[in-house]
Amino acid sequence: MERHTPTHPGAFTARRRRALAQLAGLLGGALAAAAGAARAQATPPPSAVVIDFDLVDDHPNPDTAQQAALQRRLRQARDDLERQLQDKGLYRIVALQPARALMDKLRNEQEFMHRCEDCARQVGQQLDTDYAITGWVQKVSELILNVNIEVHDVRRKRVVLSKSVDMRGNNDDSWARAVRFLVNDMAAKRQANPKYGT
Repeated sequence: MERHTPTHPGAFTARRRRALAQLAGLLGGALAAAAGAARAQATPPPSAVVIDFDLVDDHPNPDTAQQAALQRRLRQARDDLERQLQDKGLYRIVALQPARALMDKLRNEQEFMHRCEDCARQVGQQLDTDYAITGWVQKVSELILNVNIEVHDVRRKRVVLSKSVDMRGNNDDSWARAVRFLVNDMAAKRQANPKYGT
């Protein structure tokens, strides 16, 4: 036989107050998170230009077809980086083409663009971007390579981010994977820290 113990009416009221307070706390937290996400989405990403990549070839292959393939992969790596940074919302990419004449001039003066910090800033200043991104691939051998980038703050005149990713094998897939990993890692770190890379 079930037995029910009568509950004082005041107990119901106290429980109801506690439940309402907990619900209000949960709703407040959810609203604050939603507002933060909305602010993040409303804030446009900083502008950046991606400069042509350099190739640092420690052991050049004399085969002309291999050299042509390297140059093609270098251009593709730059294009992939540019597109993925834009797609992930990390930067608002500005086209390099309007600064092509300046790029050609600097190329004639410098062996490697990534070793000339002022070169990146000059390009960024001409295009009025917040950042200029230099990149290079170091080829140690046909099996060991790495892709590297530096993000230059054009106005503050300093490097705010340097990243490097190793890759195994000198082929289209390994280069594409390396760039994709680099950008995905940047996106994850930017989500955890909105100031990452800026």
